Amino acid sequence: MILKAIALDDEPLALQIILKYCNKISFLQLEKTFTNPDEAIEYLKKNKVDILFLDIQMPDINGIQFYKSLTQKPTVIFTTAFKDYAVEGFNVEAIDYLLKPFEFDRFLKAAYKAKEFIEYTSAQELNINSIYVKVNYEMMKINLADIGLIEALDDYIKIHIKPYPVLTLMTLKAMSEKLPENLFIRVHRSYIIPIHKVEKFSKTKILVEGKEIPIGSSYSNVYEKLLQING
Repeated sequence: MILKAIALDDEPLALQIILKYCNKISFLQLEKTFTNPDEAIEYLKKNKVDILFLDIQMPDINGIQFYKSLTQKPTVIFTTAFKDYAVEGFNVEAIDYLLKPFEFDRFLKAAYKAKEFIEYTSAQELNINSIYVKVNYEMMKINLADIGLIEALDDYIKIHIKPYPVLTLMTLKAMSEKLPENLFIRVHRSYIIPIHKVEKFSKTKILVEGKEIPIGSSYSNVYEKLLQING
């Protein structure tokens, strides 16, 4: 698989280094480089890109703000001289964060991480049986069959799997968009459940793996859906 990439950085020298490194990697094709964010946005509107190498500290716009503004978001690798942005960078699901000046070996590691993630995501579109979530700045594979319950905890969600639950920084809405609708259902503003693990249910509550889950007032159609599935 050849991955198409672009790079946005206000420093031409930084772009030259990225171009030099990309030319050494067989599966990477750097299509274009930009110093102007507006030009990069216009390019992304018209062209499919797999990977975006993105500087954070730029004169006209913060790189994280730039990425958040995109409608179609490529896999992003942040390249910056400022380590203070690392946590914020990972919070927008960056696949990696390269602190300048970075050597080729570190760049190659980031490229491979992006490649593995993109290949996995492509395979998911054909047969979804697992997902990746970010845990402690790394992408962790979760088998859907292992999930007992998904629970919202402020800015995090707790994925109940054995032998211990996993915490990831994302919203329940974002998680629900990752999950196949025929296998999972949101029953409350704080809960998503695996349909095949429902032990019993009524119009107000559901029992999943021995845990009683309330059905939220905004999710009154859940009872009917479960009746149809189990009818």
